[in-house]
Amino acid sequence: MTSSRTFTDRTQQRWSQLVTTLRTWPWRQTWDTLRQRFREDRLGLTASSLTFTTTIALVPLFTVMLALFSAFPVFSRFRKVLEQQVLTGLVPDAIAKPVLLSLTKFAAKASQLGVLGLIGLGVAAMALMLTIDHTLNGIWRVRKARPIAHRVLMYWAALTLGPLLLGASLSVTSYVLSASRGLVNELPGGVGLLLAAILFALQTAGFAALYKYVPNTFVRTEHAWGGAMFASLGLELAQKVLALYLTKVPVYSTIYGAFAAVPIFLIWIYLSWLIVLAGAVVAAYTPSLMSQVKRWPDTPGVRFSLALAVLKALATLQHAERKGLSATGLAHRLRTDPLQIEPLLELLQQLDWIGQLDEPEGERGARYVLLCDPDHTVVAPLVDRLLLKQDTLAQGFWREAALERLTLRQVMA
Repeated sequence: MTSSRTFTDRTQQRWSQLVTTLRTWPWRQTWDTLRQRFREDRLGLTASSLTFTTTIALVPLFTVMLALFSAFPVFSRFRKVLEQQVLTGLVPDAIAKPVLLSLTKFAAKASQLGVLGLIGLGVAAMALMLTIDHTLNGIWRVRKARPIAHRVLMYWAALTLGPLLLGASLSVTSYVLSASRGLVNELPGGVGLLLAAILFALQTAGFAALYKYVPNTFVRTEHAWGGAMFASLGLELAQKVLALYLTKVPVYSTIYGAFAAVPIFLIWIYLSWLIVLAGAVVAAYTPSLMSQVKRWPDTPGVRFSLALAVLKALATLQHAERKGLSATGLAHRLRTDPLQIEPLLELLQQLDWIGQLDEPEGERGARYVLLCDPDHTVVAPLVDRLLLKQDTLAQGFWREAALERLTLRQVMA
């Protein structure tokens, strides 16, 4: 009784927190951030690249899924139902049937390839994963990716375990709901609705895992789930809008005829990637949106000024009882976007001016501490990396400015 009441209280508390967050969420600033990030990071062009890579890798991915279903008899019994349910949940109804038919034919031919052909298909599928890895790390402003061997093993596990878990979940659900009347070839309305809900939940969980674990940086779980929910709801809305458009304005069917499924499918893949990348932007910039902070303007010299501000903030805590600040704590103190200072923290680590404590990351991430002595550390290396390169043309300026003798303490003061 007590545990049930505790669970109810926690649920009500989380629900009230969610309602409060949605009510106070800076929607206008979120829109401005999405628009700015899409323009500066050229995410529209990235979505085009991912569309091309997805088109190439789609047959290998579908081949792997069919091979896994065929390897396990319990999945093969539900294979037709699962294929239709999964595809109609991810692709507009207007093109679901021709796309499924084409993918099945291509996958059947792909399964007849030799060893070298299968290796080529595997490379194509892995190229999609590595492109996604590079894109998400760019959104989170991560400069140092994981080792290639680590990434390949992780994504190969996702390629094999993802369809397996999806098939297992949908198969068990379908079996439980239809056990009283035997195996079904067509899904009743209630079962189809439940499978659609399960597919939506699995899709959202997949996006949350994508945003949480792919970027080589600390991402809070609730931020990843927020971006995942944004992406899943956006895909559902886009699917309905595209289906309505194709019904009311059958331009593609009139022009392309039986070939209309191809351009429509490419457009859908592009829209899907735009929405998935938008969800990644929401997950990445949730800390700054919640803190109501704005990025420092991208004007000349700003990165140098921001690096000095980071050093000064860490210097004030150099001799405190609790030394250092996390990236999120620094961003909160400087009233700026956490992703804007991530590259600067990496640069300052390369200069051995700051270090990251070897401690379990809390919800704000690991702490950074100042390692150098501002009174005896010259500012010249920072000027050379962020402000003005010490080359032949700038030698006169460097000599007259005496930057080789100017210390960090003098500049920060």
